Amino acid sequence: MADVRRIVREWAAEHADSSTRYLVAVSGGGDSLALAWAIAQEAPGLGLAAGAVVVDHQLQEGSTQRSHDAAERLSGWGLGPVIIKQVEVGSSGGPEDAARTARYQAFSEAMKETGAGGILLAHTKDDQAETVLLGMARGSGPSGLKGMAESDGAFHRPLLGTSRDTLRQALVDAGVDWWEDPHNSDERFTRSRVREAIMPLLERELGPGVADSLARTAALFRQDSEALDAIAASACET
Repeated sequence: MADVRRIVREWAAEHADSSTRYLVAVSGGGDSLALAWAIAQEAPGLGLAAGAVVVDHQLQEGSTQRSHDAAERLSGWGLGPVIIKQVEVGSSGGPEDAARTARYQAFSEAMKETGAGGILLAHTKDDQAETVLLGMARGSGPSGLKGMAESDGAFHRPLLGTSRDTLRQALVDAGVDWWEDPHNSDERFTRSRVREAIMPLLERELGPGVADSLARTAALFRQDSEALDAIAASACET
């Protein structure tokens, strides 16, 4: 876990505000548990107030019990407050978009209920690569290829430059078990197909480092987009 803890410290030094309470968004899966564990270990030394929000999408049998188990574990690690938000996932925009909409609504409600000013999300470098690849497949322009931001308003992604494998190994090293969401490998979902079939195929056929390259592409597009936005804003002021 040493590397993940270091990454959290580096993120906090650049982005965190000691006057703000942060909530780690937790599903019980490996990525979010690794972030929660690292935050729990580092927050006291960083002077950060850190709690967690566990979102129960109620889409799988046993989800409510898993949410309570996760919340109990997080409280045991010293995070607080830890709240559980049950959401109703609609059908608008497809299952993935509907789940995301419900999840972010839960985050907003959790911030209001706890007085938190920020949500910490456990998106990884692999998630970023998948996002860029999906954007390319859909014919997105530069705005769609810049991927996710490390910080975007109240939402922060400290692990965006870290691989999923690194987080899993960190959990093993720390003796922390985790739940693997079967939806992550369910071929009904587009992102799952990208994760389980397309990315491994690209790695086999093009060589290792595809995820790194796609994440770097996102960073370059984001830099260009921010520069163009700044130029446009300056032009409007003159």
